[in-house]
Amino acid sequence: MFSSTWNFIKRHKRKFIFAGAVVGGVYFLGKYAQRKIREIQEREANEYIAQARRQFHFESNQRTCNMTVLSMLPSLKEAIVTQLNSESLTALLKTKPANKLEIWEDLKIISFTRTIVAVYSTCMLVVLLRIQLNIIGGYLYLDNSANKNTMAPLAPPDVQQQYLSSIQHLLGDGLIELMTVVKKAVQNSLESVSLKQSLSLLELEQQISWIRAEVEGSERPMSWYMLADDQEALADQACGLTENDVMTIRLLNETRDMLDSPDFTTVLHTCMNRGFSRLLDNLATFFRSPSVDLSAVSLPLAKIIPIINGQINTICSETPSHFVQDLLLNDQVKEFAASVYETFSMPQELQK
Repeated sequence: MFSSTWNFIKRHKRKFIFAGAVVGGVYFLGKYAQRKIREIQEREANEYIAQARRQFHFESNQRTCNMTVLSMLPSLKEAIVTQLNSESLTALLKTKPANKLEIWEDLKIISFTRTIVAVYSTCMLVVLLRIQLNIIGGYLYLDNSANKNTMAPLAPPDVQQQYLSSIQHLLGDGLIELMTVVKKAVQNSLESVSLKQSLSLLELEQQISWIRAEVEGSERPMSWYMLADDQEALADQACGLTENDVMTIRLLNETRDMLDSPDFTTVLHTCMNRGFSRLLDNLATFFRSPSVDLSAVSLPLAKIIPIINGQINTICSETPSHFVQDLLLNDQVKEFAASVYETFSMPQELQK
């Protein structure tokens, strides 16, 4: 029996070798395929985890943005009210001075100026903080993802603090320059309008549109008010530029690049449109009458002044008013924030 089996194997040796090779090849091919499938699955799982981690970090960063905006609105309001103090004029009017008409004229200009400045500066604050905190957020994500033993942090705490302090330009010199431009536009638009003249909501909207056209149509871009143009501000330090200074300047330059982008211009313009639309919605409540169509209601300018003067309390409210929520929850603002974060949370070699 064994000899016949051996003879059979000898006669079909090539077939057995070929079959063995095929079976062995299939086996090793199967093992190779299993290993590759496992590698692909592990890679997809790691990518999913990384994406989920990035998304969680991004969403957390947006909540930080919102809270930071709300926390800074009182400072913005104080800066505006300090420079455009209508309360002192209102108090003066109560004393029935001889130059009452002159004070009313000043109050008219200041009231419109500070409300319009409040809309502009709040929109700028929302978008600028979105840019700054998402640039930092992207770098912090990279810092947390990298091997801390082999890489220096891209955004150490001192650099973050130094970089974010640049927001003071919007609350200081930039805001004062914006007030000057807006005040001039308000004077050009409203100086000839009598306090006794009645304005409908549509006519009031037209006045604000004329003011906006003059402010936004100037040669100076709106971004000029948001970030100091002096790129060498840190170079004046007695000891020269430190490594942190260099990092801060890099962050500021990256911010300027974002401010010069078409996407930023579109988003800021969207915010301003939404902000002024919400302002007019707020003003519309004072023009409503149960028996008269809204378009037919008119108020003397002297009655509109106190109404518009008080709008700063809603615009710069530290509690989430409808005005601020419209800006913070705007889809274009969120998409823009996501694009900034995505850009700066990628490894630097992929940012090119």
